[in-house]
Amino acid sequence: MVIDCKSHKFEKPQRAVLVAQDVKKWELSEAYQDILGFLISMNDAVKGKKLSVECKTNDVVTGILKMLDTLSQWIDEIPAVDQPQRYGNKAFRDFYARLKEKGEEVVQSALPEEFHSAVPEIGVYLVESVGNSTRIDYGTGHELAFLMFLTCIFKIGALKQEDSVAAVTKIFRRYLELARKLQMTYKMEPAGSQGVWSLDDYQFIPFIWGSSQLYMHPKISPEMFISEKIVNENADEYLFLSCIKFILSVKTGPFAEHSNQLWNISGVQSWGKINQGLIKMYKAENLGVVGYFQIYGPKTYGNV
Repeated sequence: MVIDCKSHKFEKPQRAVLVAQDVKKWELSEAYQDILGFLISMNDAVKGKKLSVECKTNDVVTGILKMLDTLSQWIDEIPAVDQPQRYGNKAFRDFYARLKEKGEEVVQSALPEEFHSAVPEIGVYLVESVGNSTRIDYGTGHELAFLMFLTCIFKIGALKQEDSVAAVTKIFRRYLELARKLQMTYKMEPAGSQGVWSLDDYQFIPFIWGSSQLYMHPKISPEMFISEKIVNENADEYLFLSCIKFILSVKTGPFAEHSNQLWNISGVQSWGKINQGLIKMYKAENLGVVGYFQIYGPKTYGNV
């Protein structure tokens, strides 16, 4: 159900999951169902489609892409500083401060005026999507914040169902590029990483949507994604392989040792099974667990 921005009262999100007992309330909320539904809807929209697939774009898609480009430009304007510690460059705090100050302004610039009343609420998710300024880290909770940002953009009707493919192949892809630039420029620590036993230090969603893209691929089977040659030749077309390429660029040693979970996934017989397994894993280990620590209950959906 699309929210009418003219009549709806938007408020800045307040955290509502405070103790372990609140997680169940979160999982039963409309917000949880909307976000999960959005994840699955986008997953279906890009099934079997390359990133270069022709798709509809409009002024909102273009505006969000320009917004993300602006954030990328800010990274160039706020370079890393010299400091004794290798990780957690303090210049990120300046980047974050600028985004926090100008977040509503940049989101407003991306949306038509009729949606501006929603900006104070949905802008919070954009700010939360770049990482934590105290710890100078980034993880799947921040990635989830961008998923929530996109969910809200659809919820208010600024983007519609026919924009689903562009939301993944253009907008989310550009966000992923931004996230990697932040991680590399400011040497951000993985947030809550489980090391070798985690799917990836930073991301999860591109593995879901990326495995959907590879569904029934005639030439690339699951066991082939650990081949550096296959990855390099196809990373620009598939989010999953793009993630593998990034991992190979920042980690050394045998793949089975530095990315054990992904190594195990390469033994699954089909991309369809991988895709469904990753969705189940995301629900259990991110929407639930991350919910306890990081989820904010948007007023758009009522307090959760």
